Amino acid sequence: MSALLLGLVAVPAASARGRQPHKGSHKVCGGKGKAKRCHRESDFQGHGVVASALRTEPLEKPTGKVWIYAENFNEEVQTNIYKADGSFDEEALASLDHLFRCKRTNEERAVDPRVYEMLSRIQDHFEGKRAVLISGFRFAERDSSRHYHASAMDIRIPDIGLNDLYSYAQTLDLGGMGMGIYPNSQFIHVDYRAPGEPSYRWTDYSGHSSGRHKKSPGRIGKAKRPTS
Repeated sequence: MSALLLGLVAVPAASARGRQPHKGSHKVCGGKGKAKRCHRESDFQGHGVVASALRTEPLEKPTGKVWIYAENFNEEVQTNIYKADGSFDEEALASLDHLFRCKRTNEERAVDPRVYEMLSRIQDHFEGKRAVLISGFRFAERDSSRHYHASAMDIRIPDIGLNDLYSYAQTLDLGGMGMGIYPNSQFIHVDYRAPGEPSYRWTDYSGHSSGRHKKSPGRIGKAKRPTS
C-alpha cells in the first residue's frame, strides 16, 4: 500500500489529467552560465494607457494606399481608399471588406474605414511594403470582440521587426484604441474600441487564436480603466 501511495504522489495531478504544467505561462531566462536565472511569466500581460502616453498631435491624412495580402484566402488587394477629391472610394472599400471577410463563415461586413486609414498610415511609414492580414472581421466571435464589430485587424509586415511595427502603431493612438503584440505568432493587433472605452495595450505569448473562442481579456474584452 505504501509503495502504491508513493507512486501516486510522484505523478503531478495536472499530468495525471493530461494537462500541461504551467499552463498559461512561459519561461523567461536571463544571464549566462552560473548567473543564468529563470522565472515564469503569465502568457497574457495587459494594461490601460494613461492620457499622457497618448498622441496629442493631430494625425496627418494618409496617402490612402493599401497593399495587403490575406493569408487565410491567398488573396491580395492593392488599392487606394480615397478618390481624387479625398473622399472615400466605396469600390475600394468594398474590395477590402471582401478581403477582411470572416474565415470561418465567409460573412462580410463593412469594416470601420478608420482601420483602413490606420493601415495606410502604417504602410506609408514603412515605405509601402505589403502587409499580411492574419484576421479581420470575425462573425463567429463573441460580440465583445472588436473583430466581431469589424473594427480590428491582425497584421504583420514581412521584413519589418514586430517590435518596430508595434512601437510605431502605438504612436498613432489619439485615444480609444486597443493594440496588442503576439510574439509567438508574429503579428500585432490594432482596433478601435467601443465609444467611451479607454486605450489598452497587451502582450500575448499564447499563440494565434483567431479561429477559437479563447478568453483573452485584452484582445476581445472591454478595455479596463487606465493604470499607470
